[in-house]
Amino acid sequence: MRDHPTPPRAHATMAVALAGLFTAALTAMLTTAPGDAHADTGSSDRPHDAEGPVITVAADGSGDHTGVQAAVDAVPEHSAERVTIRVKAGTYYAPVVIPPDKPNITLVGATGDPSDVVITYDRASGTPKPGGGTYGTSGSASVVISGDDTHAYDLTFENSWKRAEHPEITSTQAVAVRTTGDRLVFDNVRFLGHQDTLYANSPGVDTPSRQYYSDCYVEGDVDFVFGRGTAVFDGCEIRSLDRGSDTTNGYVSAPSTPPGQEFGFLFTRSCFTSDAPAGTVYLGRPWVPSSHPDAEPQVLVRDSWMGRHFREEGWIEMSSGHDWRRFRMREYDNFGPGALVTEDRPQMDRADAARHTARAYLAGGDGWDPVRDRTRRPVCTARGR
Repeated sequence: MRDHPTPPRAHATMAVALAGLFTAALTAMLTTAPGDAHADTGSSDRPHDAEGPVITVAADGSGDHTGVQAAVDAVPEHSAERVTIRVKAGTYYAPVVIPPDKPNITLVGATGDPSDVVITYDRASGTPKPGGGTYGTSGSASVVISGDDTHAYDLTFENSWKRAEHPEITSTQAVAVRTTGDRLVFDNVRFLGHQDTLYANSPGVDTPSRQYYSDCYVEGDVDFVFGRGTAVFDGCEIRSLDRGSDTTNGYVSAPSTPPGQEFGFLFTRSCFTSDAPAGTVYLGRPWVPSSHPDAEPQVLVRDSWMGRHFREEGWIEMSSGHDWRRFRMREYDNFGPGALVTEDRPQMDRADAARHTARAYLAGGDGWDPVRDRTRRPVCTARGR
């Protein structure tokens, strides 16, 4: 049967309708209602299907194990095959360690909602150890990830220790996650804490650790993203908690990039949010540990929405003798009420920015590329994603 041609008037009507649909879609893409707590980062959905053998963790006893550490312990050492640990909804109160001899583990929340699966513990640097002494910053971590090629999806890591509940403790660093493995991927994961929430570290100054955080949520107040690792935060919400001060409510980042390492921290296409008063939070400060006085901290915040909580100065030194201006603390093409360009908020030039991409940070010598393609800038509000 021969098709009949569409009348010209029908063509015109169809064109108007399609134009209307396109305009509506574009408007929805580029705007957000006031108070909407969502950030559209323009990434494509990626299902988190199980890979390889599956070990199920369920607090109610309906799985293979009732705790996450027991499931990690059940994974064969030095396995070349990926093993998935599927964690059912619940709160799992116990520390977890993925050691260096347990690579290729995937931790995935069973429901897809990261708030349904919470792995938590509550100790701080100054918390006394049963055998004497204190845990220290590294030892305070609720979760330690040292196995290469660890992936984590759709769950929450938390250090639930609270300063107000322990006035006798003055060393208040309380790490939710400490990472030293290489080629780590976190997608749709929440990191909850206060001081030193995420310790993005490496095994040593001469051993790199590359880490990719996609569509994650990280909250804290003091130096809550810190360490010497190479870490990319892509399409994330970085939330500064309000400490109740009218002047200084904290610092987002504290990189301690080793000498000779080109890349440290990159925050790209992300949302920086807070309920803290305007002008009370610093973007970061360089961390030069006494054990590594030749550190060359590097951090770049680019193409991101900045809340009004940021100070005009942007950066500040952590300790005397280590002026932040000596180090590589930069911004590029940010926007929003807190995106200021001042003498104390130095911007990276376009030529440098062209090579400071997520893929460049993570490629290393093996060409590793976990990066998700994003089609546009994030849409953010002061209340978050």
